[in-house]
Amino acid sequence: MSDKRTHRIRLQPIGVEIEAEHGAPLRDFLFEQGVEFPCGGQARCRGCRVLVHEGNVTATPAQCAKLSEAEIEAGWRLSCQCNVEDDLVIELRQWDAAILANDTAFTFTPQDGLGVAVDIGTTTMVAQLLDMSTGHVLGVRTALNSQARFGADIMSRVHYSVAGGGQEQLTTSVRVQISGLIQGLLTKAEVEDTDLRRVVLVGNSVMHHLFCGIDLEPLSHVPFEPVDDGLQTFSGRDLGWKIAQDTKVEFLPCLGGFVGSDILAGILATGVADSSKLVGLVDIGTNGEIVFGTRDRLICASAAAGPAFEGALISVGMRAASGAIWRVSSNGHGMQCEVLGDEEARGICGSGLVDAVAVGLDVGRVLPSGRLADGSSTLGLTEHVALTQTDIRQLQLAKGAIAAGIRIVLKDLGADLSDVEQIFLAGAFGNYVSHQSARRIGLVNFPDEKIEASGNTALLGAKLALFNQGDNSYSEILNKIEHITLSSDMEFQEIYVDEMSFPSDAVERATT
Repeated sequence: MSDKRTHRIRLQPIGVEIEAEHGAPLRDFLFEQGVEFPCGGQARCRGCRVLVHEGNVTATPAQCAKLSEAEIEAGWRLSCQCNVEDDLVIELRQWDAAILANDTAFTFTPQDGLGVAVDIGTTTMVAQLLDMSTGHVLGVRTALNSQARFGADIMSRVHYSVAGGGQEQLTTSVRVQISGLIQGLLTKAEVEDTDLRRVVLVGNSVMHHLFCGIDLEPLSHVPFEPVDDGLQTFSGRDLGWKIAQDTKVEFLPCLGGFVGSDILAGILATGVADSSKLVGLVDIGTNGEIVFGTRDRLICASAAAGPAFEGALISVGMRAASGAIWRVSSNGHGMQCEVLGDEEARGICGSGLVDAVAVGLDVGRVLPSGRLADGSSTLGLTEHVALTQTDIRQLQLAKGAIAAGIRIVLKDLGADLSDVEQIFLAGAFGNYVSHQSARRIGLVNFPDEKIEASGNTALLGAKLALFNQGDNSYSEILNKIEHITLSSDMEFQEIYVDEMSFPSDAVERATT
């Protein structure tokens, strides 16, 4: 007989009270309150720690393997491994995620009605409502991707979908969430859903497949090539959305493998496909996506960077939000940290991680091999925040994958780093990371004047696509772009290993 008892859970310091059934997983409702699950609830990290002040929560063997005896005794738990057993008072660290939208002006041909552009990211999503007669943005809605409770990176979700049988659940999750964002936009703007003519969505290949209900199995193994990554068209009726039933909903086509329609949108936004000179677009996230070329030929690839640039799987990692160290510099005596929000540092985000290691290299506390100098076990940043040797290795793996990917794509174009005239860094990380620090660790080996932080090019490209009639512009790009698989390159392993080390001389690497 099932236990139908319910328990009251009070969350501090935000003052939220929730009722949950006995035995319900804590993660099912804590995610909505800002608790992260970087490893998808597999107890491989400590990112979802909460402090239990009142009530009983069993410390499972998996938790005891990740938390010290003192932490267990103090009430710390990995919430991904806990079920509701009692009335609880739980302390969690709530913050507001900084989600990058886009307000760049663009050229368009006026049309009737309203349109919605949506960027579905692995971690976050953002939707904008536009008046298509003026191009004005009438509203913006952002959210954490609800799928993130099943894994911080795309391969975790592929595994959950294929091996765990969860694809239908993830598809339903993202469709319901996008529907809610659109409903919120229409309600806030006080407009009728019958005026909504078109919705354009972009995202990486996994988000594309999950939203569209396309089998992810081909993306779960070598050669990681989807069977159907083209333009997908639906109606409001097809999706069961509470909008005009004939509203056209399009998910733009992907470019191959793990290079998704967010990069196609980025190409539209930056004009990479129209350039007479060699230029590039790099979107650095859990999956680093790379495009270089000219108006005559483009090559794209994806590099499995992992979630280090978003702070996940770093022992003190977190998103770029209140309490995160986001800038680090040397003050002559040690590390000078800048923290988002007016509060004590409680973690570090991706841009801060890159800064911290760059400064560590400059002051001799981190060696070019990545080892901490003088046999140290940690790189202290503040009284309560320090990076471990494993954290630095995670950064090396991530930056090595991106840097190697850039070199291989350029090699296939018959070019090298010095031939590139301009590189657009897309996404939140690319927008906030210090270019100097990125060069210092060997992530992007280009001079400052060639690097342009471009913001959310995926969202801007989706807005441009709202005004496209037909998909001819996509066809032009698709016909000139070639997707390559980095691991199939004979030199990949050699280049990757070479790029994992840090430059011994920042000036030398930045000018070669």
